[in-house]
Amino acid sequence: MKILVRLIVSAVVIFGVAYFSEGALLQVDGAVAALYGAVALAVVNMVVKPIVKLFALPVTILSLGLFALVINALMLYLVAAVVPGFEVTGFVQAVVASLIISIVTAIGYKITDRD
Repeated sequence: MKILVRLIVSAVVIFGVAYFSEGALLQVDGAVAALYGAVALAVVNMVVKPIVKLFALPVTILSLGLFALVINALMLYLVAAVVPGFEVTGFVQAVVASLIISIVTAIGYKITDRD
């Protein structure tokens, strides 16, 4: 049940970022594409992101952690390549969108966490 709530929160945040930015950061073709994007982002963050972070560790250390923003943007690009109806408009926009998604979903998880 907790996973389902987190996926719904993520989908709402992704749809909200696309809607409130009027497609300037992300373009999502409806709620279903946002839900598929949230599922794909969860899978990518569980499987691909740890591997990428491991290989990028020296660069991340040298950049004082700022390269993690680039990694998050690359994960959004990967999701956009896999999910139809989910598009990232540019690299800087992907960095901003990933930052917003990370912050707002963390807040949403805290609000919906009932443990």
